[in-house]
Amino acid sequence: MENNFDVIVVGAGISGIGAGAHFNLKCPDQKYVILEGREKFGGTWDLFKYPGIRSDSDMHTLGYSFKPWTNEKSIAAGPAIMDYLEETIDEYELHQHIRYNHHVNTANWSSTDSKWHLSVKNTKTGEEKKFSAKFLYMCSGYYKYAHGYEPEFTGSENFMGPIIHPQKWPEDLDYEDKEVVVIGSGATAATIVPELAKKTKHTTMLQRSPTYFVSRPDEDLLANRLRKIIPSKVAYLIIRLRNVLLQQMIFKRARAFPERAKKVLLDMVKQELPDEIVDKHFTPSYNPWEQRLCLIPNSNFFEAIKDKSASVVTDHIECMEPNGIKLKSGDFLPADIIISATGLILESFGGVKMSIDNKPIEASETLTYKSLMFSNIPNLVNCFGYINASWTLKADLTSEYVCRLLKYMDKNDYEVVCPIEPLNLEESRDFLTDFSSGYLQRAAEIQPRQGKEKPWVNLQDYVKDWFDIKFKKLNDGSLHFSKNQK
Repeated sequence: MENNFDVIVVGAGISGIGAGAHFNLKCPDQKYVILEGREKFGGTWDLFKYPGIRSDSDMHTLGYSFKPWTNEKSIAAGPAIMDYLEETIDEYELHQHIRYNHHVNTANWSSTDSKWHLSVKNTKTGEEKKFSAKFLYMCSGYYKYAHGYEPEFTGSENFMGPIIHPQKWPEDLDYEDKEVVVIGSGATAATIVPELAKKTKHTTMLQRSPTYFVSRPDEDLLANRLRKIIPSKVAYLIIRLRNVLLQQMIFKRARAFPERAKKVLLDMVKQELPDEIVDKHFTPSYNPWEQRLCLIPNSNFFEAIKDKSASVVTDHIECMEPNGIKLKSGDFLPADIIISATGLILESFGGVKMSIDNKPIEASETLTYKSLMFSNIPNLVNCFGYINASWTLKADLTSEYVCRLLKYMDKNDYEVVCPIEPLNLEESRDFLTDFSSGYLQRAAEIQPRQGKEKPWVNLQDYVKDWFDIKFKKLNDGSLHFSKNQK
């Protein structure tokens, strides 16, 4: 027996929960289901269990447009974010729409009945189920949930202690009074190090090359004050708009004036740490915003370095030995536990095997349309957030676009919508090539192609996307609509 819906949403993380709320607000007539492969909602915020897990964006932009973030901390811990998501599920009555332990294996578009047909496995019982829908909305994130990026280290089999990737953090790990080495220099490492340093004998962050760090308070004083004198929704809107414009300004100025931006960022770190430490361990070889900036709440990472409970080493690994890591410089780092914070593995379509009339399709064979649809793939929208701003900003816009598109199709009796790649399109580099982060570079080849002009380009610009998605006409000549056959 096949479970039939108007819309199937894949994933009950921050994007999928937001999608459900948008449907209830704007498309209450749509019969939809949210399929979640794990046994709980939350996606990233439920998957990662490492100490100190927190947002690396402010919650006034990582939160939903329709639900104010009212917690005093704007850089929030994972449990607070999970509470916020649970409140959203309760407020918008999403429990009845979410099916947990439903892992989508395959999705095939059938031209015969103009529907998506999904093969779904119940991860508890092993039962295979069939689902179908007129429209498929992928909200499964952009990285592989099964495991992170784990490079091979020479001699790792000789190390006597555990080697742990943060994506598979054991909740019963005892690291008190232990020597811990965290390999990596990104947001995860910067989060874990100061938290571990509270209990370990010593925590060392081992990096091949430095990253840009920015410290800011974890509370937004203006936001907290505004909520006391004006309605929370109005305060939230004001702070959200301020933060969006500030993020965009900083990003664009950093890319336009990299040397100036570099000096400003390094001068800020030099107010926290001695110049010689900054020069050696906190001065990247790349320009600002060629990789995402690492946000440090309340300077906690810098404070751990200053009180000597943590340190940073910039070097390459020669090999792992039974009691630590031998570096190419000849130095040795003693370790009881090694944390491999070496990044994520990106994947397209959330790992779902996609096909059209049983012919396999890959994202890399398509052209991006407004960074939310793919050329020649009908009735499919994919939620992909921003690299240079909060993920949810784009997730909100994408859900608004889906609602607007579905209502337009119903009003005009359209059954199928599909972006059609124009002839003689001049292609441009994928937007990911502008970012040098390892996890992005490793995935550049699996991403859809893009053109030089709208709508065939991933703008990574919230303000432009906001106007395009809210006000540009849907039938723009690039989308092909098909009438119902009656």
